[in-house]
Amino acid sequence: MSVTHLLDTTIVSALMRSDRAAAEHLLRADPNDVKVPQPVVAEIRYGLSRLPPSRRRSMLEDRLEVLLQSLERVPWSDEVSRVFGEVKADLEKRGTRVDDFDLAIAAHALVLGATLVTENTKHFRRVRGLSVESWA
Repeated sequence: MSVTHLLDTTIVSALMRSDRAAAEHLLRADPNDVKVPQPVVAEIRYGLSRLPPSRRRSMLEDRLEVLLQSLERVPWSDEVSRVFGEVKADLEKRGTRVDDFDLAIAAHALVLGATLVTENTKHFRRVRGLSVESWA
């Protein structure tokens, strides 16, 4: 699976909100090289489920569906689980933490050798060996 850029939850959310900078970066990228890990989909679905029924929620759900139709998802594999465990243990030994969903997203990027695209570069730079980029 060829992946250059793996989108995190903050970037998918930005795209759902029609953020201009994120959209311009996505349009310049090769669509075959931009993917979304399953934990991002779970976090987005959770966030949408917390919203009360409204026109805004329906609009965001529609935008998510459009994005998911155009972006391939990356499954959670045994290799991702192994890297997740190793990175979590390393962070704990260094006295720093990253929440489990963000750590799972980072593990996907590490396994694929992809650059993680996020608005939260400072947070993800705690993960050794992770290439991070902002589209904000």
